Amino acid sequence: MTETKADIGVYGLGTMGSALALNLAENGFRVAVTNREADWIDDFVKEEAALSGSFIPAQTLEAFVAAIKAPRTILFMIPSGDPVDAMIEAVLPLLGEGDTIIDGGNSDFHATRRRFEQLEGTGAHFVGMGVSGGEYGARHGPSMMVGGTTHSWEQLKPMAEAIAAKFNGEPCVAHLGPDGAGHFVKTVHNGIEYADMEMIAEVYSLLRDGADWEAARIGKLFEDWQEGPLASYLMEVSAAALQYVDPVTNKPMVDAIVDQAGQKGTGRWTVIEALKMGQSASAIEGAVGARGWSAERAMRGVAEDILPSVTLKEGAIPSNDDLASALLAGRILSHAQGFRILTAASEEFDWALDLARISEIWRAGCIIRSALLDDFAEAFRGELPHGHLILAPAMVEVLEKTIPALRRTVGAGVAKGIALPSLSGALAWYDSIRRARGATNLIQAQRDFFGAHGFERLDSDGSFNADWPPLA
Repeated sequence: MTETKADIGVYGLGTMGSALALNLAENGFRVAVTNREADWIDDFVKEEAALSGSFIPAQTLEAFVAAIKAPRTILFMIPSGDPVDAMIEAVLPLLGEGDTIIDGGNSDFHATRRRFEQLEGTGAHFVGMGVSGGEYGARHGPSMMVGGTTHSWEQLKPMAEAIAAKFNGEPCVAHLGPDGAGHFVKTVHNGIEYADMEMIAEVYSLLRDGADWEAARIGKLFEDWQEGPLASYLMEVSAAALQYVDPVTNKPMVDAIVDQAGQKGTGRWTVIEALKMGQSASAIEGAVGARGWSAERAMRGVAEDILPSVTLKEGAIPSNDDLASALLAGRILSHAQGFRILTAASEEFDWALDLARISEIWRAGCIIRSALLDDFAEAFRGELPHGHLILAPAMVEVLEKTIPALRRTVGAGVAKGIALPSLSGALAWYDSIRRARGATNLIQAQRDFFGAHGFERLDSDGSFNADWPPLA
């Protein structure tokens, strides 16, 4: 009897690939699996004996492709960059009309757009799919952001919706647009994630360094905030981490961890692309910068002994309610920056991104899932002057109540010499946005003075140059 072919193939049995393969199998799909290191294949199938009947292990790329029913759906869960290009080159000659390659890694969306174009006219299709939720999400239900052709989406949709996280029964996955749309949305998701993590860490720093609170006490406060508008996965994680005791020292685990945060590049990509499109990402840039500064730990140790210490000690740390309101305001502003970047990219690359739908697919499974995302989705579907989240009536109402607390919190950080790069960056952006007339008229005057770059006038149309006086 001929063996039933697989519904999908997963190439790459690392942490994420294995988790997604198991998720697919558990949801009733037959999965062909293979890996560059062939000994991983049998180990994977043996370890998952309960589901082994759902897998077709293949020792070669040819056998792997042949094991998948046409039109084939092949998911690459491999490192981004050159490995993806190498795999496309290797597998493309084995594919037929309508087959789809999916890159499920954190790839640069520019590379995804190039690969999408590379496959046009070959009969095969290329999909860039952002997957958020880490190992647990991949195994039990991630949030997924898909960019590719309608053909590929219709082919992938039943499987993607089956394995995705669910929010009130609705799958947290969507086809967001062609070529690099899915990977770009995932990139900005990660940029928002950087800002969210940094803002929580900044409040922790204010309480630890400014009010001498112990980790567990801060963790309990964060746990209490889970009952209100700050409810989120990252707040839950932070509360749990701060209250966890290190079995080696019997002290808070966070106090044993080196203050040096890693990064894989997606936050930095968000800032770079924002700047290219003329958008501000100050809250995200503050978070990326903070991780960069954290890496210079040896220099910071020397600088603490050399640079003048803070002498301004007046004022107390804001109340818990103020800190909660400041964090809420900062999170709204950082998300607003992220969504504005998505809007700019959608216009530049003709993607027609649905920001409400993006908000919805982030409500479960992904790292930035939070109570706010429902409010954002509703705002994007309602009255939205200039398409800007912070101008939605509901957001204006919340910001009116919380911005004063953000000002007091940033002021306390300045007075006590405690860096709050994301919270202060968010506030500076808000204050720039809310002013009809800023100070860049002077900058344009400077540009015309030294470079004759011209300027526009408030009282006349056209471009002008001034006859500036010579300098002594």
